[in-house]
Amino acid sequence: MDESYCETPGARPVPVPVASGATESGPPYAECVLCREPTEYPESVKGITLCPVCEWQEAQRTACSG
Repeated sequence: MDESYCETPGARPVPVPVASGATESGPPYAECVLCREPTEYPESVKGITLCPVCEWQEAQRTACSG
């Protein structure tokens, strides 16, 4: 049996905490693919990056789409 068939995708990266009022501290942050606001994730994160607001709205959409 092929072991890679049942592999689960890797866990989503843990967001880097951003201090309130911080503008350019830390690594360069990726922009949200929906609203282009800065996200909690560094630019090195692969895949779709969403800001906290868009991530919450997306979670609501998928939870309610029976």
